[in-house]
Amino acid sequence: MRARPLIGVSTYLEAGVRWGVWDLDAALLPAGYPRLVQQAGGLAAMLPPDDPAHAAATVARLDGLVIAGGPDVDPSHYGAARSPRTGPPAPERDSWELALIEAALASGTPLLGICRGMQLLNVALGGTLVQHIDGHAEVVGVFGRHTVKPVPGTLYADAVPEETSVPTYHHQAVDRLGAGLAASAYAADGTVEAIELPSAGWVLGVQWHPEMGEDVRVMRALLRAASSV
Repeated sequence: MRARPLIGVSTYLEAGVRWGVWDLDAALLPAGYPRLVQQAGGLAAMLPPDDPAHAAATVARLDGLVIAGGPDVDPSHYGAARSPRTGPPAPERDSWELALIEAALASGTPLLGICRGMQLLNVALGGTLVQHIDGHAEVVGVFGRHTVKPVPGTLYADAVPEETSVPTYHHQAVDRLGAGLAASAYAADGTVEAIELPSAGWVLGVQWHPEMGEDVRVMRALLRAASSV
């Protein structure tokens, strides 16, 4: 039996997390991420923030990489002043995940960015972000839904060819695309909902949260790519 592809998923590092009798610092990840990897046929490995110098060696041991959703990317990474509506920085995650992305691109490791992960992929390639948009996170702490339309002929359209309703929760979005990136899906209001790097083997970012839905096609596409590397 062929081993399941090993998919690394980046995580939060949070202070003072409580469970049971414990109140401790914790590396954590919403369970939807490993469940999505598992449902698609992969083996999930959590990648908490680490020294960026270890990123290349870490990625070398993976078959695929997921950069998970989370806090806003520090606007200093794309040369912008901080907006009053941008959340507090997460420097450990920014540094670690940017290094993971760079290592995956350099090695040809299949890469999926989810929400923050898509935004960070854009920033890693020199793109910029809109620091606040309305209508994509309507109730605090509650995922909404809207439709996204694929761009024909793209990597994303190969996986999901039809217009689809997706789980969404974000207030930032892609502004200027990074070098070599192409938009592969849009929301009805024109927001870029997926990006990809045509010059690379398999690199995709989606603005929504597939781990909060039932559609595993994007993750299955990542696993197919990871199995063929």
